[in-house]
Amino acid sequence: MAVRGVSRSTRDVDLLVVDSECLSPATWESLRAHGDPLQPWQARVLERASPSKIEEVSVPVATAADLVLLKLYAGGPQDAWDVEQLLAGPGRAALVAEVDAALGTLPEDSRRLWARIVGSR
Repeated sequence: MAVRGVSRSTRDVDLLVVDSECLSPATWESLRAHGDPLQPWQARVLERASPSKIEEVSVPVATAADLVLLKLYAGGPQDAWDVEQLLAGPGRAALVAEVDAALGTLPEDSRRLWARIVGSR
């Protein structure tokens, strides 16, 4: 969130692990019975991430629109607040348009949360 201009009181870093062991089909076999754990839209988030320095370490960071999609997918109260803060920054119209274009790939609950957030402004 801080990389995208939103100050928070926490100093945590959310990471998506892509160790080759995690990508092994055997690792995920039991989860695949319930559906693919990594959705295609999530793979595209990783492809679009750009490097950013966080405390002298270069890490890939999701675009603002992809961060919104991840927050909508998580769907908690803090995630909704985070989305509202991202929308309060510069470039709101472009960000809304970019999220709108990708929203169809998210579950219905995520789409309802988005409608509630953008409808409240």
